[in-house]
Amino acid sequence: MFCSRCGIQVEEGHRFCRACGQEVGAAVTSVPAPAGAIPASNPVSAPTSALPYAGFWVRFAAYLIDGLILSIPFGFLAIVLIFLFGGFGMMLRRNPIDAHEAAFLAGPVILFFLMGILFLMALSWLYHAGMESSARQATFGKASMSLRVTNLEGQRISFGHATGRFFAKIVSGMIPFGIGFIMAGFTERKQALHDLIAGTLVLRK
Repeated sequence: MFCSRCGIQVEEGHRFCRACGQEVGAAVTSVPAPAGAIPASNPVSAPTSALPYAGFWVRFAAYLIDGLILSIPFGFLAIVLIFLFGGFGMMLRRNPIDAHEAAFLAGPVILFFLMGILFLMALSWLYHAGMESSARQATFGKASMSLRVTNLEGQRISFGHATGRFFAKIVSGMIPFGIGFIMAGFTERKQALHDLIAGTLVLRK
């Protein structure tokens, strides 16, 4: 004879199942479990789908959009500097440019050009690190392509973490032929070299 509840064989002469206590021959009634109760049997966990990693081309499109946005203040600064140092006036002259005058202007122009590069780098750092660590988790370019930057667990990163990711791009840029960035197209989790260094992911929303 077998138990009607758990299926274990019950020896003759025994009224109750030694495993579950079910009375032999009694009908099994299902009792609804109270809210929050853990079922006795081991539940089968639902399979988790892979995170929606963002590939190289969609990230490249976002990069172009961000580059266009950041080029606006830099271009405005360049025009202002050219105007302040009389560059437009020199370009409009019909007579040959005085070599001494050009040499006099060369030093300040180069200095302000280097300052402009530093300004652009600082602006780019604050733009990327600030927005990627915000609730948006993305720059305007990434947001327009429905992307977000996360840690390896898919969670929001801090400003310091985003700063590390930004400056890790310098290492990616040092690899010839842009391979450090192209790695986002063929690595397992679509990570560029700077993502591997910083421990970050770029995911689709």
